Amino acid sequence: MSTRLETLQVAKLAPQVLGDATSLVADFLRSRQTRDGGFGDRGDDRSSGDLYYTVFGLDALAAVGSEPRRPVRGFLETFDGGQELDLVHLGCLIRAWSAVEADPGEARREAWRRRLDDLRRDDGGWAAEPDVGHSSVYSTFVALGAHQDAGLELAEPAAVRAYLEARLDDAGGYEADAELTVATTPTTAAAVDALRQLGAEPSSRSIDWLRRRIHPQGGFLAADGAPMPDLLSTAVALHSLVGLGASITDLADLMLDYVDTLWTSRGAFHGHWADDEVDCEYTYYGLLALGHLSVAA
Repeated sequence: MSTRLETLQVAKLAPQVLGDATSLVADFLRSRQTRDGGFGDRGDDRSSGDLYYTVFGLDALAAVGSEPRRPVRGFLETFDGGQELDLVHLGCLIRAWSAVEADPGEARREAWRRRLDDLRRDDGGWAAEPDVGHSSVYSTFVALGAHQDAGLELAEPAAVRAYLEARLDDAGGYEADAELTVATTPTTAAAVDALRQLGAEPSSRSIDWLRRRIHPQGGFLAADGAPMPDLLSTAVALHSLVGLGASITDLADLMLDYVDTLWTSRGAFHGHWADDEVDCEYTYYGLLALGHLSVAA
């Protein structure tokens, strides 16, 4: 199962916790769709969509059993084969095509393959931009998902595994890249999930590493010294812990209370306690977290 479908399968369990509030989530997400068919960013401008937020809007709607107000395909077609996109936005484009369950055509798929190949590096992973000479864990995670969503064969998977395994630090976290040797919760989660997808065995030390990032009031910190936990780190940490075979039952009440502090009556989630905005991205991470907690509670 692909990384997208794996997380979506879990997010679809969130309505078990949301109950009647599920319709509020659907209404919020549908309100974020823009006139061109995409989904808007954190601002109030509804004239043009953003690829990044469109992916989260589509998958969050699927998780709550709803659909966009208008077709999305026309918006995606404006990006053609994504020849000018960085890796993150290329991955979003490919994932969005997968989400709308439309055939992009062989020409577009071949353009994606060429762009992904251009961003592959000799160290075995992928870089975010053409002018970056080394890979990063997050970019490699995105590239793996893009291959899955596009139905493209992954070349030299052993080299990808070796790159990711080389980023493991002594404490059980995974560094961002070879130059930024600081482990964070999102990069550790990305490495763990990518290694699982590649059929490798992530380090069991990552279980304790992730659990040490739990905030006393709930949620997971993105890194040591972070001022507060955030919803993205919390959702991906829970997902990775479950993927590593660790129980999260003892965390369920604490984490449910934390996620509840970020909920709004608009049917959306804030990203953290100091966040004044709501958007499709953090709402999807709220659904992912609730999906895991619905089983653990």
